[in-house]
Amino acid sequence: MLKQRIITALILAPAAILAIFYLPLDYFYAFLMGVISIGAWEWAPFMGFKSKFSRIIYTGLTAVLISILWFCFPPQQLWSSLHGLDANAVAILCLSVLWWAIAAILMLTYPKSTPFWANNTAIIGLFGWLTLIPTWLAFVVLRSYDYELANFHGAQLLMCLFILVWCADIGAYFVGKSFGKHKLMPNVSPGKTIEGFLGGMACAAIVSVVVAFVLDWNIEQLLIALLVTLLIVVISVLGDLTESMFKRQSGIKDSGTILPGHGGILDRIDSLTATAPFFALCFVLLGW
Repeated sequence: MLKQRIITALILAPAAILAIFYLPLDYFYAFLMGVISIGAWEWAPFMGFKSKFSRIIYTGLTAVLISILWFCFPPQQLWSSLHGLDANAVAILCLSVLWWAIAAILMLTYPKSTPFWANNTAIIGLFGWLTLIPTWLAFVVLRSYDYELANFHGAQLLMCLFILVWCADIGAYFVGKSFGKHKLMPNVSPGKTIEGFLGGMACAAIVSVVVAFVLDWNIEQLLIALLVTLLIVVISVLGDLTESMFKRQSGIKDSGTILPGHGGILDRIDSLTATAPFFALCFVLLGW
């Protein structure tokens, strides 16, 4: 299993990097919409949708909602040199943060929270949209930043996010496997351990310190970077555990089989669905 995971990761990582850096904005928007649409296809079984027709309907509606956002926030108008990020886009990112606060409550109180949502198809579908659609917006917010003047700046921001999440995942996986004894949230994901969580935080923090040293950041910049890093790691775990909660409630082990050794698209982007809106909002509010 580990060998298969590594091979798939070695293929996926370069593909993701190439897409982030070299796809023109419109193509990047479309590529990302395709990824999120696959995520919606995999979310539909959480709602109890078994037939292809019902899954197509949910996936199609997700694509329509993203298309509406695309129309409302075209690449050339998302950022303004005078006012920064479009205020409506900021509001959607804030709504996403609110959703993840609610998700944290649902996850921390699972399974006691299930009577509220577990048998309600519409609520689970809404949860899916609150999870997936702001992810698309957060990615395009970051990628389109300063595009006309320095078209790789936004790509570098996205890579910062990816590296933090990847380092946290890698650290958590290996530390958890080697030293994990105390379960983090056994009701939601029995495989997650407190030791793995701390290992992920330590790994991401070390990377931030190394980057600060290489770029010669001052103490204030380093402290902000470390605070954002620790926040992102915590939120990434929230995203992972939230998807695990929905999978556990619906009796699904993996969201899909499209990625050998990893499961489905949702299994790979669950951390990013939570961290991307937070990271984008941190950038808008704090900058660097």
